[in-house]
Amino acid sequence: MNSMMFIENNTTFIRPSAFYISGLSNMPHAKYYYMFLCFVYAVTVVGNSFIMGTIYLARTLHTAKYIAVFNLALSDVFGSSASIPKYADMFLREDQYIPYEDCLASMFFVFFFMTMQSYTLLALAFDRVIAICFPLRYHAIVTKTTMTLIIGVIWLVSVSIVAARVALTTRLSFCRSTTVNSYFCDHGPMFRLACNDNSPNYMMAYVNVAIVLCLPLMLIAISYICIGFALCKISHGADRIKAMKTCTSHIILVAMFYLPITSVYITALTTYLHPNTRIMNSVLTQTIPPMLNPIIYSLKTEEVLQSIKVLYKRMKVNFAMQDPVKNIVKN
Repeated sequence: MNSMMFIENNTTFIRPSAFYISGLSNMPHAKYYYMFLCFVYAVTVVGNSFIMGTIYLARTLHTAKYIAVFNLALSDVFGSSASIPKYADMFLREDQYIPYEDCLASMFFVFFFMTMQSYTLLALAFDRVIAICFPLRYHAIVTKTTMTLIIGVIWLVSVSIVAARVALTTRLSFCRSTTVNSYFCDHGPMFRLACNDNSPNYMMAYVNVAIVLCLPLMLIAISYICIGFALCKISHGADRIKAMKTCTSHIILVAMFYLPITSVYITALTTYLHPNTRIMNSVLTQTIPPMLNPIIYSLKTEEVLQSIKVLYKRMKVNFAMQDPVKNIVKN
C-alpha cells in the first residue's frame, strides 16, 4: 500500500493511505457470522427507533427519566450503525481496505457511542437512586432540566475523551504492517502497529478503561448499595418488591454491557487472546446489548407499554375517522 510521509517538528511521520482490517482469519463459514450481525443490526435499529418514536409521541413519557432512555436508544442505534454496516459490507465483499481518514473517523464514532452508552447507564442509575432513596424529593431533584444538563455533559465528556484517543493515534508512524487485527479500526491493535513511541497510547488505553468502564461501573455499584440500604428500611414487603422491580431491568442492562466488555478489555490488556476469540467477543459485547436494551428495559416498563397502547388506540381512531372521509371524496 502507498504511504504518505510528512515532517513535523523535525520528526518524520509515515501514514498509510489505507489500513487492512483482518476480521476473522482462517475461520470457515465466517460470512454467516457477518450475515448474523446484519440481522442483529436490523433488529437493533427497528427496536430502538420504535422506542424513540414512542417516547417522542407519548406526552406521558416526556419526563426526565425518558430523556436518558431516549439518549440510550439513540446511542445504541448510532453505535451499531458505526460498527456493523460498513464492516459487514467490507467482509462480505472481501474488500477489507479502509482509507486512513475513514479509519480514524470510524474509530471516533465507535468509541464515542460506546462511551455514551456507558455514561447513560450511569445517568439511569442516578435516576433510580434518587427515586428510591429520596422519593419525596425525586421530582424536585430529577427534573427535565437536570437530566438534559447531565446528558449534555455526557456528550461533551464523551467527545473530549474519544477525540484525545484519536488525536494520539494521528501522532503514530506506521512504517511496518498496516494490517489491523480486529473487525474495525480498533485503538489497541492499531497503536501496536506503530514504529515510533506509542507509550502515550498505551497510557490512554488504560485511562479509557478506567474512566469509561471501571469508574461508571463503580459508581453504579455504589448507587445500588445505597438502594439496598434504602430498601431495608422499607417496612412493607410489597412496597420493597415494587421498588426492587423498578431496578431489575436496569441491573440486567448494566450486567449485559459492563461485564462482557470489561472482561474482554482486562483480558486483552493483561494476557494474550487469539485474535479470532477477541474479535468475536468484542463484536458480541458491542452489538447484542444495543439489540436487547429496548426489549429488556423499555418494553418491560409499565409506563412504556401503557403509552404504546394509548398510541395504538389513537392510530385506530384516526384511521377509522379517515375512512368515511375517503368514501365521501370517492363518491
